[in-house]
Amino acid sequence: MAEALSNLATKDLSAWRQASQFTIRLRTEPDRPGVSHLPMTNVPIDLAGKFLSFSEHWSPKVVARLNDYEVKVVKLKGEFVWHTHDDTDELFLVIDGELTIQLRDGDVTLRPGQMFVVPRGVEHCPIADGEVHAVLIEPVGVVNTGSAGGTLTAAYDDSLV
Repeated sequence: MAEALSNLATKDLSAWRQASQFTIRLRTEPDRPGVSHLPMTNVPIDLAGKFLSFSEHWSPKVVARLNDYEVKVVKLKGEFVWHTHDDTDELFLVIDGELTIQLRDGDVTLRPGQMFVVPRGVEHCPIADGEVHAVLIEPVGVVNTGSAGGTLTAAYDDSLV
């Protein structure tokens, strides 16, 4: 690390960035390949309006980006598939309705204003008796069905950004 800091002093950023435990990007570098930055605006995101703009279930829609994460809205109804996300945790925040996240060692039930983080690698299956509106926060590129795949795998949708 000392050598890397020495390189920094001589303006050799690439060696220091490689040796560092942190990811450091210059302002001119993209932080996500294939994902462009949107200019920041001083307009709040109207979640209720976003939920009114689509009707399909189990098809998350990106509404904002936060560093290497995406904030998604999703409507849920019925039972999803048992799946895992081996490389990431998954955050569920219920806005409307009641969502049960089935886990192999017990269920977690969420009501409006409640959230739960499913740890990476934990098999889970969301289920909603009625329609649920939820917010998900996940790294860019997370597939909704994780490693399970199948007919409920949603196409990437950032049309609401």
